Amino acid sequence: MSYSLIAAGRSASPTGRSLREVWLISLGHALTHWYPATFYLLLPIIGNELGLSFSQIGFIMTCQYIAGAVANVPAGIVVDTVGRKGLLMAVSLFWVGFPYLLMSFTHSYMMLLLCVVLVGVGNSLWHPTAIPTLAGRFPARKGLVLSMHGMGGNVGDAIAPLVVGSLLAILSWREVVVLNVLPGLLMSLLLLVFLGTLHLGRKPSAGAMLASSSEDPPVQSLADYAKGLRQLFRNRSLVLLSTSGAFRSMTQNALLTFLPLFLARELGYSPFLMGVAMFALQAAGFVAAPIAGHLSDRLGRRSVIMTSMAMTAVVLLFMALAGRSPAFVFFIAVLGFFLYALRPVLQAWLLEATPKNMGGSSIGILFGAQSLGSSVAPLIGGLIADRYGLGATFYFLAATIVCANLLILLMPGGDLVQERVS
Repeated sequence: MSYSLIAAGRSASPTGRSLREVWLISLGHALTHWYPATFYLLLPIIGNELGLSFSQIGFIMTCQYIAGAVANVPAGIVVDTVGRKGLLMAVSLFWVGFPYLLMSFTHSYMMLLLCVVLVGVGNSLWHPTAIPTLAGRFPARKGLVLSMHGMGGNVGDAIAPLVVGSLLAILSWREVVVLNVLPGLLMSLLLLVFLGTLHLGRKPSAGAMLASSSEDPPVQSLADYAKGLRQLFRNRSLVLLSTSGAFRSMTQNALLTFLPLFLARELGYSPFLMGVAMFALQAAGFVAAPIAGHLSDRLGRRSVIMTSMAMTAVVLLFMALAGRSPAFVFFIAVLGFFLYALRPVLQAWLLEATPKNMGGSSIGILFGAQSLGSSVAPLIGGLIADRYGLGATFYFLAATIVCANLLILLMPGGDLVQERVS
């Protein structure tokens, strides 16, 4: 197809152009993950203060991800039709951080739910903007560049529990969320200063688009966009990858919700030790992301995804069997290596399987499906934990990642290994 030919014909090695945008966007991505990672660590404390059950704690995350699921497709529409990428990323980051400031003033469960809904809406704007931007600038190295973006998320996920776990030793959780707003505000300003003018170039015709050397797709009219969206929903690869991504997100977000609870209530960990354990999970993912991205560029997306998902299921089963033994913490780090290796590879494969000018919407649909999966899993996990105990949730998580892998088996053949351009 024409968008594949355009991508194949460009010199797109990351060494061939400045990486400033890559690092800046990746740092912004770190902050979008910093806030949820902070909240996962605060959930056991907030749950105790408000007297919440496991099901109610799970429902908090369900509300956040339902909001994200609903908002992701409209976010993709905004990206593909407006195209002010730098501004949209700055707005998204501010929108993610500010509701946590509001949480510091609430003593009500309903107000807490409203705050996490706002977080879900703000977070939905980041990925449809950032991921197609990076993939468009480095089409022959999507896996590697998106893994760098993913590493930013892992940095936020890894460092936040350590920092917040330490702060909780001397401050209340309400004081912590107030201080936590400052990094997001600073990063939003940096994005506005350095990327505020970054946007999609408007091109008058398909012929002009083919002749252009710009990596960015055209900003579209709403009529053209609606036509492209109808075709997008008939794309089998999009449906399969998005559904598989939804099951993978069920695994990830139920784990992030209930792992701190298991460490606190079953193993008796302090907030600091909980932060260390969560750091181990994310640090392993930080190491895995560039390895998986590079291998998927050379060997193909399918083999990397299926191997990582299979190993994730195996490790989750070992965690369930390990129970309260010291081996449990070791398996946390091993799990992080395989679980977080999947994200950039899945995103790169999706962008290769869909039209370039619908990149924002494709990623929006993927993250909408993932948010839907993420919204269901904590509630199901909470019901299982209330009935059978926290340890039983790990069997549920293993089942969800197996379902994700089975869907990858149904993907059409001809997995693309990107051509290396000399």
